[in-house]
Amino acid sequence: MRKRGPWDGMLAIVHFNWPFYVAALLVFLVSIAGLFTGGIPALGSCLVLLGCLWLLVGSLGVSHWVYDRSDLYRWAWLSRALRNKSPENILLCHSGFDEASEMLKPLFPAAKWTVLDHFDPAVMTEASIHRARKLFPPTPGTVAARYDHWPLPAGTQDVVFGLLAIHELRTVAERAAWFREAGHCLAPDGSIVLVEHVRDLANFTAFGPGFLHFHSVASWRNSWEAPASSKAVTSASLPSSAFLS
Repeated sequence: MRKRGPWDGMLAIVHFNWPFYVAALLVFLVSIAGLFTGGIPALGSCLVLLGCLWLLVGSLGVSHWVYDRSDLYRWAWLSRALRNKSPENILLCHSGFDEASEMLKPLFPAAKWTVLDHFDPAVMTEASIHRARKLFPPTPGTVAARYDHWPLPAGTQDVVFGLLAIHELRTVAERAAWFREAGHCLAPDGSIVLVEHVRDLANFTAFGPGFLHFHSVASWRNSWEAPASSKAVTSASLPSSAFLS
């Protein structure tokens, strides 16, 4: 397994969303030209320049902090999320881009792992996830499975991971179906570990319009508590600690 580099997370964001950054850079350059030539009013050019800097520098800086500098991929928080248990059967679900399973497997060398790939080009139409999948194809042994139909027996998994992946299911109903399947295969004392950005002011400040790609806490709760999923999952509500914002 290749060791994760100090800038890999931020560079992955650039790779997956390069048209957005190229467009912002072009607007930035045009605004500079307009500022010096007088072709665009100075105030307008300055406002556009500030907006582009916010999107370029701000979003990339936050991406670097979250994906490269925070504890996210150092996994110190994981024992707390798993209540200090050592799971024997682990399921990791992703939506076409899996960078976590190869990092997590050495932490649980005795566990039996299953990796499910929910990628469906008809459902997941965002261009960024298609680029991610092309750059990073599924790892060996990955099982293709619809988000609402998993080929696993009931009550067998000690933990189900959904790490920065389940937001690719764009509707409450789709995410409710995912929770239903997770609850169905979860062992009686098992855990669902969900890590996601959320659609809130902090993420708007960091990512600008890109925050619309995420879902609000209320939307996640609606999915968790929907009748399709609440029958299978024993928890009454989704704790806010399940989220990374």
